[in-house]
Amino acid sequence: MLLSHILVRFPKAVCLKTLLRTDISRYSLGSRQKSFAVAMTEALDKLEQEREARKVTKEAEDESVKEANRLKRTLKRKKWVDWKAQDEEDAANGTKRAPFDPADRIKRKKSAILLSYCGANYYGMQRNPGMQTIEEELFKVMLKHKWITEDSFEQVQIASFQRAARTDKGVSAARQVCSVKLPEELDLQAFNADLPDQIRLFGVERVTKGFNAKDQCNARTYTYTLPTIAFAAFDEQHEQETYRIPLKLQEVVNTTLKLYEGTKNFHNFTSKKNFLDPSAKRYIMSFTCSAPFLSPQSIEFVTLQVKGQSFMLHQIRKMVGLAIAIVRGNTTTATLERALTEERLDLPMAPGLGLVLDTVHYERYNDRYGKDGIHNPLTWEAQEEQVRQFIEQHIYANIYKTEAEQRNMLDWLSTLHFHSYDTRRDEPPPEATGKQKKNNEDDDGDE
Repeated sequence: MLLSHILVRFPKAVCLKTLLRTDISRYSLGSRQKSFAVAMTEALDKLEQEREARKVTKEAEDESVKEANRLKRTLKRKKWVDWKAQDEEDAANGTKRAPFDPADRIKRKKSAILLSYCGANYYGMQRNPGMQTIEEELFKVMLKHKWITEDSFEQVQIASFQRAARTDKGVSAARQVCSVKLPEELDLQAFNADLPDQIRLFGVERVTKGFNAKDQCNARTYTYTLPTIAFAAFDEQHEQETYRIPLKLQEVVNTTLKLYEGTKNFHNFTSKKNFLDPSAKRYIMSFTCSAPFLSPQSIEFVTLQVKGQSFMLHQIRKMVGLAIAIVRGNTTTATLERALTEERLDLPMAPGLGLVLDTVHYERYNDRYGKDGIHNPLTWEAQEEQVRQFIEQHIYANIYKTEAEQRNMLDWLSTLHFHSYDTRRDEPPPEATGKQKKNNEDDDGDE
């Protein structure tokens, strides 16, 4: 109670905290006094962190609203046309004005949508002209059902579209979230009927006006599913269909993965990042390995699960690749320790097949708005059963089938001995800018 009273009475917490630290370092206090001072310092540190988190969230919301307003003004300027002069010009050119689209008059509100998709045969999530992508399929069906306008289809920023994470070629997503302005009346069943079987939209929730699916996502969880033979010693001979991982080796896998946890510099686990680049530092909350299980093809698999605030391009696949090399005996944990220093090392990158964007987390948004009586928390509990069925039938089924038929992991394992796991000398290190980019590339997909 006394600590709370002091925190309220002293808004200039930094000065008080500095004074307390000075007292602790300069004077010999009694154990009770010292504990009280340390507790106050820790409380003030926590207060500053919470204040900074609220500031970042507010800035993200304000920027999202400003961007939407800028796009609105741009669109309005485009619509101020002298139609009489335009019709005369069209008549002279033998063309005719496009008919009025009723979709332009539909009232739309900011929404969050829950997507699941199997990335096989798609060139990633993000729209790419001339390529078959998840977003291209999504936008075409949105336009068909008048969820978005023609203008929004051509320039999705007009509809305030933003994905939580970008996934690359072949990478799937179990619970991808996107923010976009949508009509209030939506027919999800009819919408899904027009989507390919590999893509499903399972839920829509109204969100705050300034909500941004990427900026307000405070953590992401990815899974990587692979056959257990990947962890067998490199000098042993086994058949993929009959190999079963020993319990002791499972413990080694978990111990190795745990070395990644915490805030570390992952410049060696992505491309074009210098050790001095602040954005190379990432916070890994947890990295674990599941119990083994059998696929329908009787091959034993495990699923690695990693949760972090954000990830860089290729980061997860390189983390998995190095962990496999360590457990197999191609290198040691000393390589991992060196990889987190300023040295530039040659590290392997695991195949993209098993990588899945599992969950995007909105704890801060849910705490602030999920209980206000207007908005629902973005936990998607009502859709969980449908999502799980889709994951098993489309995402995991594809991983099991492809691994059994094409043996992607076994082929990749045969390349591990080509890596030096030592200093790279084939190219100079990227230049350090000393500044963090405004929009960091999240591993959003890694690959």
